[in-house]
Amino acid sequence: MPISPSSSAQTARKAVARRLRELRKGAGLTVVELAGQCGWHHAKTSRIENARTAPSAKDIRLWCRACRADNEAEGLAAQSLNAESMYTEWRHQLRDGLRQLQNRSVPLFRETRLFRVYSATLVPGLLQTEGYAAALLSTIADFRGLPVNDGAEAAADRVQRSRVIHESGRRVVLLVEESVLYHQVGDTEAMAAQLGYLLTAGALPAVSLGVIPKTVRERKHWPIETFHVYDDRLVSIELASARVRITQPDEIALYLKAFERLREMAVYGAAARALIVRSIEALG
Repeated sequence: MPISPSSSAQTARKAVARRLRELRKGAGLTVVELAGQCGWHHAKTSRIENARTAPSAKDIRLWCRACRADNEAEGLAAQSLNAESMYTEWRHQLRDGLRQLQNRSVPLFRETRLFRVYSATLVPGLLQTEGYAAALLSTIADFRGLPVNDGAEAAADRVQRSRVIHESGRRVVLLVEESVLYHQVGDTEAMAAQLGYLLTAGALPAVSLGVIPKTVRERKHWPIETFHVYDDRLVSIELASARVRITQPDEIALYLKAFERLREMAVYGAAARALIVRSIEALG
């Protein structure tokens, strides 16, 4: 069972806090004494040690200097930065609009050779049509109360970003629950176009599209949150409130294990196309 994404990020924060506390105690300093040497109130020391306040790189360097452990400063600063980047609320990511959010992912897409995506709710972004993506992103902008609704522009950028799947040397393995085919996003025309594109994209040489039938018996794994695996080095999870990035090898392994169990329940090829055609017919 994959670890809760938010608790995973908190665990990473606590690991940094625990090491800082060990350094302070190892140096024989009290909370007040360390605060005095670092030039801040002792309450800040307590908040850092209890993982309630994330220390800046400067805070960590001052802390390590006070504890005569300068050699650990850079490693702990990098570990702390990674912990804070694991869990990022959407409200912070969307400050510059939806279009900028799409474009920030381009370098990651360019570096990745194997994409693995599971979704129980929506067509994965890599296979979204512009109409489907525009409707979805505009809904997100409305829900988030963004001052500028740039959903249409962001959709065009998302489709452009997704063209990476047509390049040689890429492999894309996508799994969706059958219910995804019936969650209508946009108007009927946009949804029909999206489903039609799944029939085409699923036949691409680099793409493996699996659909987990709603009639599958004795599931090997339950439906879980949408997640993307980039090669074997990063898992990105989309929650209602935040995006979580996991880089710990043992946690990545858990998501890969879940992905394989979900993959075993899916149907492919003609069987998957039959399910998609049935959902198109259901649109009326």
